[in-house]
Amino acid sequence: MKLSIIIVNYKTKNLVKQCIKNIENLHLDLAYEIIVVDNASRDGIDKIIEEYFFDLKQSGKLKFLVTEKNRGMGAGNNFGLQKALGEYILILNPDVVVLENSINELVSFLDQKPAIGCVAPQLFYPNKKHQFSRYHFPKFYLPALIRTGLKNISSKVIAEYTMAGTSLNTAEPIDWARGSAIMVRAELLRKLGGFDEGFFMYLEDTDLCRRIWQVDYEVWYVPSSKMLHYYAHETNSGAWIRDLGNKLTWIHIRSWLRFFWKWKKQKIEKIRLGR
Repeated sequence: MKLSIIIVNYKTKNLVKQCIKNIENLHLDLAYEIIVVDNASRDGIDKIIEEYFFDLKQSGKLKFLVTEKNRGMGAGNNFGLQKALGEYILILNPDVVVLENSINELVSFLDQKPAIGCVAPQLFYPNKKHQFSRYHFPKFYLPALIRTGLKNISSKVIAEYTMAGTSLNTAEPIDWARGSAIMVRAELLRKLGGFDEGFFMYLEDTDLCRRIWQVDYEVWYVPSSKMLHYYAHETNSGAWIRDLGNKLTWIHIRSWLRFFWKWKKQKIEKIRLGR
């Protein structure tokens, strides 16, 4: 089998339904399976699967898994990885709409370039405005710049982090890609042990890409693959004092601290430029 598409659900059953329909409507000309992992949300997603995708499940093209408890995004994807049969793994958020030929573009890129371990599409907001999804590795002080008024006087630092000055239409190696939609070689992902489950949410994608580079594979941005992402900044309302009362903000902060503690002995920098 060429591809396994893993979709993790946590109280987003209707988005999952639309995501599966979107994939099926693409009529992909490759062997693939869809793996839906319910991260112990128990939001009725099982009824959605039975009502709308019974035949797909019966055919074996759709696998539905349920975790005993919610251990985070990385752990949810790892749970799906255990049952995946595909040569490549597409990690896909349920709020992503895959556009025509986008999956084929990513698969073709990996087929043709064995040195590349992970590829990511160009993401857009539903209004077709470009969405930041490729980055340089972060500096430790970056959250303070983004979450406070300091970002207004540090636009150059943030622009560098988000690769704002580089072409949107050129395929190129990048430090890391937003995990909303990334395709990884299954053998490589297993070799790495999947996502680091110590990251409950946030930066598990940054960490994974760092480890992919560490074992001499590359991470690439492939703009010929285009997807829409209904993305919302759950942890950053723009008022940093108010955000401190948001549970997700503290999860983000813990992930940030874990990331830099984990990599404290290795300099975090734009490693793609030094290879």
